Amino acid sequence: MAKQSKKENPVPEDVQNEAQEIEEQQAPEAEEAAEPQQPQAGEKNQDQLLAEAADKYLRLAAEYDNYRKRTAKEKDAAWTEAKAQTVAAFLPVFDNLERALKQDTADEAYKKGVEMTMKGLHDALAGLGVEMIPALGETFDPNRHNAVMHVDDPEAGESTIVEVFEQGFICGEKVIRFSMVKVAN
Repeated sequence: MAKQSKKENPVPEDVQNEAQEIEEQQAPEAEEAAEPQQPQAGEKNQDQLLAEAADKYLRLAAEYDNYRKRTAKEKDAAWTEAKAQTVAAFLPVFDNLERALKQDTADEAYKKGVEMTMKGLHDALAGLGVEMIPALGETFDPNRHNAVMHVDDPEAGESTIVEVFEQGFICGEKVIRFSMVKVAN
């Protein structure tokens, strides 16, 4: 009977097993070619993780940029505030020198010394970017001037400053001290 089974099946068993294995391997490949590839769960997870990481990176970069701008602005504000406080501490000296210049004196050397001191103070303030607020003859501005007196003066225009009692100072947009003035109605 062994001879009969060999005749009925002319292909040896080893070759037949190999052929079946090849057909099984090719069958899934044929199915994959027929259907478009869909991402597997692991690949989908990786794409999602990559997108999340990119989003986190962009958000972190934006946060850092905002932090850098905010600290630069805070540093500038702190510098301006420190400068304003320092200048404010020297303003009584300025006022005293201004009063001394208005007094008559017979000693020319004394007068020249006070003038030189006042010029030095003006130069130091200008070097810091501090300017005097223009007042005399200007229109009253409540953001820069402090009206302590009103006077009826037909010659001066309405809301015109006719006298300055204390000079005001400004550093950039920050008012260090308001000008104390008399305003015409």
